[in-house]
Amino acid sequence: MEYDGRRYYGFQWQAGLPTIQSELEAAICKLTGEKLRVNSASRTDTAVHARGQVVSFRTASVLSPQTILRALNYYLPEDIAVRGACRASADFNVRRDAVSREYEYRILNSTVRSPLAEGFTYLVANKLNIRMMNKASQLIKGKHDFASFASALGSMKSTVRTIYEAKFTRKGTLVTFHIVANSFLPHQVRNTVGLLIKVGSGKVGVEEFEQIMEAKKVGLAGPAAPPYGLYLTKVNYPADLELKYENLCN
Repeated sequence: MEYDGRRYYGFQWQAGLPTIQSELEAAICKLTGEKLRVNSASRTDTAVHARGQVVSFRTASVLSPQTILRALNYYLPEDIAVRGACRASADFNVRRDAVSREYEYRILNSTVRSPLAEGFTYLVANKLNIRMMNKASQLIKGKHDFASFASALGSMKSTVRTIYEAKFTRKGTLVTFHIVANSFLPHQVRNTVGLLIKVGSGKVGVEEFEQIMEAKKVGLAGPAAPPYGLYLTKVNYPADLELKYENLCN
């Protein structure tokens, strides 16, 4: 699925509030007459966008995946779209079977705002030092306790996560942060970007960044970068599953 998250209070259903899940379930109900719950690979937050969200649901419908795809896009609002559909095995778990998630954070590094980028990038006027930001980014790669980068834990038992990739690139005034991990803590990416922007602005050194990370104190990093610059770009599954469902979707 792909969606513009600005109008929504995240993916997950919330009573009385517009969410991606509630819109998708309403569309499925209009199509099949079934009131059911859908499951997602990643619960994106309020105003966060997605290009590669993966969602699953069980239906008694005999409609083909391509018919379901076209029909759901007919019923869904214009800021949400289904990009592909296929039948999955009965034991497929959209969340637990995922091996990693990929996110991007987009920064407009300019002294001039852009009406066309508003709501999709975070405007940062200070010239960012990408080399220093990437130096700090190397510290978070690997398996670490990322408690300092979480806003809250709730019932979460472990704050240890594995980050496979973390890198900034610049193209003109657009600065993009690409991060891949097995999973993420609440607001981990946005708090990470917020602290790295401080590094790039010269307000926090690489050593201080490392100290904050090693402190393992919830909420120490940040402040969180705004949600509208964040995109869920891809959910990765084991190679055999990727190949199987890619063939089914084509």
